[in-house]
Amino acid sequence: MAVAMILSYRYLLICSATLALLLQLCSGLSLDTVREFLTREEDTVVFGLIERAKYPRNTPAYDPGYLAGGHGHNASFAEMFVRESEAVHAKAGRYQSLQEIPFFPFRVPFTLAPPYNFTTELYSAAAFVNVNDAIWSTYFNQLLPLLAKNSDDGNYAATVASDLVCLQALSRRINYGRYVAEVKFIGDQQNYTTLIRNKDTDALMKLLTSEAQEDVVKRRVQKKAMVFGQNVTLDGPVETGNSNSSQTSFKVDPSLVYELYDKWVIPLTKQVEVEYLLHRLD
Repeated sequence: MAVAMILSYRYLLICSATLALLLQLCSGLSLDTVREFLTREEDTVVFGLIERAKYPRNTPAYDPGYLAGGHGHNASFAEMFVRESEAVHAKAGRYQSLQEIPFFPFRVPFTLAPPYNFTTELYSAAAFVNVNDAIWSTYFNQLLPLLAKNSDDGNYAATVASDLVCLQALSRRINYGRYVAEVKFIGDQQNYTTLIRNKDTDALMKLLTSEAQEDVVKRRVQKKAMVFGQNVTLDGPVETGNSNSSQTSFKVDPSLVYELYDKWVIPLTKQVEVEYLLHRLD
């Protein structure tokens, strides 16, 4: 009887893994498609940073006191801009896609756009996982002071509009860790299932980490910042800078982009992956 139960259990595991793999193939989700998406998102992130670096810090845009004068606001101009923009995007149907996650979900109105049948590659009980709060805090408190010059030109609307582009790109890139985790889970379901049941977060982190791949990503985004951030002129060679040049040789410092991925993007992505996996069997 015991042998029969064990064989039945193994059969169910094989059937479950096979079904999950078939669903994954039907949805088009694979390690290759995931890496292709993340590689393409690097372009969006780097271009967004280049655009934001065009403007100075413009500190009043982030000070709640700037809007407080007699209007009862307790939020900054930047926060109000993001909230109102997300409301418009929600009405247009942006957040029907699970790849897009608003920073202020409780203020997002009902969409006016016709529903679209997006594919549901994510496990429904874990699809809610995101680190938008951490992305918001990291962007404004750690990245922005390094990215923008400390001055004020009064172009607050254009400045926070470029902030929104960066925030959305970083959110999409980092929270895509849910899709990465799903692919990895399907590819090694037995090992992941054991660790998930044991809630062994350290072992999960070790299993999903590839330091060699992370190094490739960090060096690639640094090179993209160098290529995309060149000063192009009609006369003479393209100014590319060199390893001894200052950051003013580029529109955004390539070493800052490397640091962004090294300290924040990759660690936060892996945090999303682990949290997703912990809910993968719910």
